[in-house]
Amino acid sequence: MGLDNPIHIAFIVVILLLVFGAKRLPEIGRSLGTGMREFKQSVTGETAAKQPTLSTMQEPAPAQAPQPAPVVQAPAAQPQPAEPQPHV
Repeated sequence: MGLDNPIHIAFIVVILLLVFGAKRLPEIGRSLGTGMREFKQSVTGETAAKQPTLSTMQEPAPAQAPQPAPVVQAPAAQPQPAEPQPHV
């Protein structure tokens, strides 16, 4: 009476959906998978650099568009103040 029958698996999935909700199940599965992966790495002695993670496989590095050169404006020529006229 194990999980060899698909009806048993479907029944467990329905129970999990009712208890945790549809939003929490992916998070629970992700954390369970991460925990199992870390346990396996600690037992076998592998390093994390050997196994690519899901996020690095799916997200390619964004290509950066070339930045336009900044426009430098020369200061506007200001008129020279007129010399004061002497009072006679």
